[in-house]
Amino acid sequence: MQTDTDPARAGQNGQVRGFAPVAAPDARILVLGSMPGVASLRQARYYAHPRNAFWPIAASALGFDPGLDYAARLRALQAAGVALWDVLQACERPGSLDADIRGDTLVANDFAAFLQRHPAIVRVCFNGGKAASLYRRHVLPGIADGLEYIALPSTSPAHAAVSFQQKLAAWSGALKLRD
Repeated sequence: MQTDTDPARAGQNGQVRGFAPVAAPDARILVLGSMPGVASLRQARYYAHPRNAFWPIAASALGFDPGLDYAARLRALQAAGVALWDVLQACERPGSLDADIRGDTLVANDFAAFLQRHPAIVRVCFNGGKAASLYRRHVLPGIADGLEYIALPSTSPAHAAVSFQQKLAAWSGALKLRD
């Protein structure tokens, strides 16, 4: 199983680099954010901000304890067939807001290679509208399609217009596949 071992690197002018994907070879669902926020970059962990709802939502939907240590939470996702990654490999963005990503600096991750290594993936879930729009614009034109795409409400604390319960309802169905 691949884990998040690639530390984020912050450069000048707000340039940030994302993490390696967390994905078991048999992953069936891929969850994509846009680019890790400041708290995540500092801790080199996906969804590290204490008010980000991703881990409580994933734990509830998939039946694991959200209080597990980070490595155990990653293993629980992988055991459930869920992979994590971000649309962007690098960009310039001062702060954590997706709205502040400079469009002329972004570099998308290599999804063609990732999907070739993970042929069981059938669904891509976007953690927020920015991840979905970045993928449609910078990734989708260069890959073979045939996947199911689901845009989900952002788990970010900046997306407070949607309640935790509404987010949980949307995410719960998306993180599970019917056999």
